[in-house]
Amino acid sequence: MLKSARKREKNDEGRMPLVDHLRELRNRLLKSVIAVAVAVIVAAFFQKDIFEFLMRPILESVGCAQGQLVTRDGRPCADMTTNGLLSPFTIALKVALMTGVLVATPVWLYQLWAFVAPGLHKKEKRYALGFAALGVPLFVLGGYVAYTILPQTAEIMLSFTPEGAKNLLPLDDYLDLITRMVIVFGLAFELPLLLILLNFTGVLTGRRMLHWWRGMIIGLTAFAAIATPGGDPLSMLLLAGPLAVLYFIAVGVSLLNDRRRQFTNPDRGLSNDEASELDLTPEAIGAVEPVPSAPALPEQADGGRSQRLNGSGYDDIT
Repeated sequence: MLKSARKREKNDEGRMPLVDHLRELRNRLLKSVIAVAVAVIVAAFFQKDIFEFLMRPILESVGCAQGQLVTRDGRPCADMTTNGLLSPFTIALKVALMTGVLVATPVWLYQLWAFVAPGLHKKEKRYALGFAALGVPLFVLGGYVAYTILPQTAEIMLSFTPEGAKNLLPLDDYLDLITRMVIVFGLAFELPLLLILLNFTGVLTGRRMLHWWRGMIIGLTAFAAIATPGGDPLSMLLLAGPLAVLYFIAVGVSLLNDRRRQFTNPDRGLSNDEASELDLTPEAIGAVEPVPSAPALPEQADGGRSQRLNGSGYDDIT
């Protein structure tokens, strides 16, 4: 049932009918869904441990102990709560689903790669596979940064609590917050990989990206200020700092790639006209060959005079 359509019908150029493409897409999606479902089922047995791992930074920074309103150092604290009878079940399901999608990332990424790869050239396959291999660690790094700045963000946000008030943090809202932060930070850490991809495909040069460094620093700082929930300088720097470092790493890799491309170019140092593959050098013209004349028709034997004379012996023109 899940047999690939490409294995049933081979083509040297990788061409397939539209129906086979749709069948291939269905098989790839079904395999991805099965992998996610298995990971979700396994994560459901460990959802309490996973949720404790997610709650640990908040509880250690702003968690209340024995009903107190403030922590030992006098900062406002908060209690994690659930609302409604079905809330604990929906939270456990959400944790298992989020964990299953993350754990099954290598599987569904490979299925996506396997569906797209036959339409790429050999060089494009090598680039795409390398970028996919680097994309997962960068996304995980961004998620880890989001996880580490949560305590500082919670402390700053709860510092605005009025005196004597009790902070109650719904667990479902906290899960939505951490999910958004992980996704935003993970995608932000993919920026240098996108720049390197544009450089390898010839869209951007390393020199041009280096020329943009001032605007990129300002843009990354503004993005960090918007992406961090608290908006505090520490959280903003924890996001903008690694992004700036990754940006300059991408610029360095692009400059090295441009230098390598220029060094391996046999036409380096030539102008566009000189490096053209067209040979515009004029060639010598050989001897002129005589063109054989066509045989004369019977009415042309006398030079066509019989057609020009009328019965009186004069030309028609006269």
